Amino acid sequence: MTTTRPQTSLALLLAMMLLFCAPVSAKTFKIATISPDGLSWMKKMRAGVKEIRERTEDRVKIKIYPGGVQGDDYTVLRKMRIGQLQGGVVTASSLTRFYPDLQIYNLPLQFRNTEEVDYVRARMDERIIKGLYDSGLVSFNLIETGFAYMLTRTPIRTVEDLQNTKAWVPDGDPISAKLIRSFGVSPIPLPIIDVLAGLQTGLIDAVTIPPNAALALQWHNQVSYVTNLPLIYIYGMMILDKKAFNSILPDDQIIVREVMNRVFDEVNKDNRIENVLAYQALLAQGITEIQPDLDKMHIWRSQAEASINNLVKEGALTQESLDLLKKHLAAVRSEQYSQSGT
Repeated sequence: MTTTRPQTSLALLLAMMLLFCAPVSAKTFKIATISPDGLSWMKKMRAGVKEIRERTEDRVKIKIYPGGVQGDDYTVLRKMRIGQLQGGVVTASSLTRFYPDLQIYNLPLQFRNTEEVDYVRARMDERIIKGLYDSGLVSFNLIETGFAYMLTRTPIRTVEDLQNTKAWVPDGDPISAKLIRSFGVSPIPLPIIDVLAGLQTGLIDAVTIPPNAALALQWHNQVSYVTNLPLIYIYGMMILDKKAFNSILPDDQIIVREVMNRVFDEVNKDNRIENVLAYQALLAQGITEIQPDLDKMHIWRSQAEASINNLVKEGALTQESLDLLKKHLAAVRSEQYSQSGT
């Protein structure tokens, strides 16, 4: 017994040394997005993925599945649950079951211009990122998709005009369906990959989408009008399963965060410029711009506020987040008013 105890301790010590000295195996994150390959932001993301692989010496690899080959956002989330994927680049609206308050930016007719967006996001983005992290998802800097406008077959100037449309909402997105119903519209849910066919066949005749996305998805070829009213602000993010992310070395986590945050900051700026150009391109291609009836804008806004209040009453949005949004909007509008008056 006296001779085996030191031998046992020595064996344990050697085993521990071998464990800590063993090379760290590579981790491959499989992530998917509905965005087509070849877009400028996808090129930047692939460059970021390459940089991560080089700087981690192949310990962290990211394989991207673009163009919806893994399904829409909700399918990507299901595949994450069963481990087929470790992440995705998805819209915020698809993640409300993880953290309902991330839809705070998606509420209708809250932002009036990009200055308001920037002011609010500088004060609330971290709240959203933390909310997702607490729910098991690692997110990086948020990605502006942009203001979404109504693209339609018939001109839309009033809420009454909208009520006569066959409007699309993303399949599996109950919040969007509730919001559009509050305007007296019966939504037609479709997966995003089926929207083009829906427009071509007449199943739907109205979509709400940022201009650059409309061009990329070729939806603009099936509509005739765009209403010059930024109805909602849309954003997305790259998410990774927290357990999978925490399985890589802490230093590698820092590298991934640094690179992805930088990439998405660049994409955020690019998307804003591209949306301005895309809106102009829509008009250049023959789509007619419709100005909403300003005398009836109060109806649009009152309907929007009613829909938001209903979300709070139903527990789909916290009053705390809504109050924060209103507080920041009031502050930035006060600043804008002061500046315009000087």
